[in-house]
Amino acid sequence: MTTIFTRIIDGEIPGRFVWSDDRCVAFLSAGPITPGHTLVVPRAEVDAWTDAEPDLFAHLATVAQTIGRAQLATFACARTVVAIQGFEVNHLHVHVWPADSPADFDFGKAQQDPDPAMMDDAAARLRAALREDPAAAGHVPDEDA
Repeated sequence: MTTIFTRIIDGEIPGRFVWSDDRCVAFLSAGPITPGHTLVVPRAEVDAWTDAEPDLFAHLATVAQTIGRAQLATFACARTVVAIQGFEVNHLHVHVWPADSPADFDFGKAQQDPDPAMMDDAAARLRAALREDPAAAGHVPDEDA
């Protein structure tokens, strides 16, 4: 069965994309813990991170690190963090989000109905920061899908 992430990747469901290459995409989480919360998702439907080929997992980690650096440059935060838990969607995804303390690791604090203007602003700011990185610039979409 096709996952919701595949439907977002295929453009059936809108997403606020900040990265796209031949192996993965990154888009803002629809339920962000903090502004700029991004999901790095392989195009292939891999269920769990332990099922991913090592080179794909390494690629996802590299993209997540690039996005984390852009988040540090964009959002007033102490750190950026990553998590892979995969309970909501059976399609591997790496969460990357700005954080100021361990309290920002609580998935229970994810916004259920975030302000669309805040989400649009966060996506635009993150794309702008990624375009400043020569290694990322060619992977930043012009707009949302």
